[in-house]
Formats: sequence, C-alpha cells, structure tokens
Amino acid sequence: MANKKIVDLLGSEAEYYLDYTSNTIAKEALHLPCANTIENSWMGSNRNIQTLKSIQALMGNGRLAGTGYVSILPVDQGIEHSAGASFAPNPIYFDPENIVKLAIEGGCNSVCSTFGVLGSVARKYAHKIPMMVKINHNEFLSYPNRYDQKMFGTIKDAWNMGATAVGATIYFGSAESDRQIVEVAKAFEYAHELGMATVLWCYLRNNAFKVDGVDYHAAADLTAQANHLGVTIQADIIKQKLPTNNCGYLATKHGKTHKDVYDKLTTDHPIDLCRYQVANCYMGRVGLINSGGESKGATDLQEAVTTAVINKRAGGMGLISGRKAFQKDMKVGIELLNTIQDVYLDAGITIA
Repeated sequence: MANKKIVDLLGSEAEYYLDYTSNTIAKEALHLPCANTIENSWMGSNRNIQTLKSIQALMGNGRLAGTGYVSILPVDQGIEHSAGASFAPNPIYFDPENIVKLAIEGGCNSVCSTFGVLGSVARKYAHKIPMMVKINHNEFLSYPNRYDQKMFGTIKDAWNMGATAVGATIYFGSAESDRQIVEVAKAFEYAHELGMATVLWCYLRNNAFKVDGVDYHAAADLTAQANHLGVTIQADIIKQKLPTNNCGYLATKHGKTHKDVYDKLTTDHPIDLCRYQVANCYMGRVGLINSGGESKGATDLQEAVTTAVINKRAGGMGLISGRKAFQKDMKVGIELLNTIQDVYLDAGITIA
C-alpha cells in the first residue's frame, strides 16, 4: 500500500494508477532497477571500468542512493526556452550556484546543466554531487526561431570540469537528425573513452507528426522507436517524454510497424504505454527516465507524482524534473523533488 501522501495526491485516480495490473509485456521480462544494476545490466557490456564507476556514482548519490533509481535536476532551459522565460518566475536561479544547491538540498542523484552553469561552480561542487554537462542545445534567439541541436562545447571540457556524465539531445525525425546522430554518437564514444556516463534526450521533431489536429510527438510507438535509436548510439540512460497517445505510425503512414504493437504490446493505459518505451530500451537494460514537463502551477506536485508512479510501475529508472522544481521557492522545490523520490522509495508502489 502506497503512503498516504502519494495516495492523496493521486486523488480519485489513485486506484487507476496504483492497482493496475499490466498484461502486455510481463514484468519478469524486464531488467528492473536495483542495487545491483551494474552487475546485472552492465558488467558484461563494452563499457570500461571508469564508465561503470560513473554510472554507479550517479546511482550512489542522494536520497535514492543504492536503489537503482535516479532523481535528476535538469536546468538547461536558459538556452532551450530563454533565461527570461525560465528564471523570471524565481530570479535566484539566474545564479548557477543556486541550481546546484537545489539539487543537493533536494536529495538528487545528479544535477544536469550547461557548460557555463556547471563550469562556473565546478571547483566548489564537482566532488559534492555528480555533475552532468548538457553538451548540445537548441539556441532560441535567432529570428525566426530555429529548432536544431548544436554543440556548445567539447567532451574534454566536460571531463576537465569533473563531470560524471554528459547529456545530449537528438531531434529524431527532423531534417537535421542525420547530423545530430553522427555528432552525438562520436561525442558519446569519446565520453565513454574518458569514463563518463552518457544520457540521451530522445525527442521527436517534425511537423508531419501532427496529423488531423492530433500531435503524435509523444506517441508511445514513435517515442519508443526514438528510444531504440538512442540505445543503439550506446546511451547509458534514455530520457523521454511520458507518452500522451499511441498509433503515431498508423497516423503518419511512414516507417514500419506491426499490428501486435497495438493489439498485444500496448493498451490505452499510461503504464502500458510507458512500458513499451522501457521495452525499447533493451527491456530496461538501459534505464528510462521520463521528463517532468513544464510548470503549470498548483497542479505541479500532483502531475510530478503521477509521472513518477507511471514510470516506476512501468519499469522505468526515475524522473528528471526541472521547471516544476526551480520555478518555485527553493523550499517548495525541495519538497517536490523529495516527494518524487518518495515514490521510488515506497515499497508499496510495485511494478505493474
């Protein structure tokens, strides 16, 4: 039985999420997060010893240390969405040190941000919390706005500042994705050579993924294939948006799929849609973390907990939540991060 606070936050949907039994991909087929994830999922891989140490360092910090789950604070929105749009609601986060302080005091496994943010305080904090440097961004100042992930620094620079991991985004499906795939694959290869873990934001971007007024950018089948491309690039962790619908392939009539994806491997339940994402991460050998999404105000805590419950019960590895935490008073942000972590610490919330 989940703790009362989580049940109360889920409200009338508590039973829908907490008591659901999945009959699609069996939980026994998954590689689930646990204290022995390195031994179970990575020991037989081609990752070198230093990279294994870095993956373990990510999983060995914060309130979720030793569980196999992760809670990550990502703050790259100053570039991705503009600093004004991101930090005006709480201007203290224009100062990079407060970003790192929020991650530490919030009990996170890692803080993820830009070369500039982490580089400005690296000497003070690199030994206190695993740092993840986001190496590419969608620059959001040029007019008209463009949507393309470009490298903002080098892997060696991230290593020099003491980073435990690097993160990158690929806009799969976009006209620029071919270049991005090659750039990120080369960057991840070098990061592994230097012993850093790698995390890939597997996002979709193409106006053709909107059909008859329905947006399929977060469709389970399309995002799952993006995940599968991400693990092929040898990302150690996949970041993906929680599915909002399904049948993207059927709507766009491109690519290739199979009827069993919709008849046997998924249902309309959010946990089953997320489980299909996990399955495409080599059945969970590569951990799936879902993003917390934009801040909407009063409902942020409820939405974050719901996402965490879906991710955990589907077989995912954790949550990466930024705006919901840093666009508030720091105490409120810490409470939100801790409540997310409580979902993964709660033995009463089981794999569906």
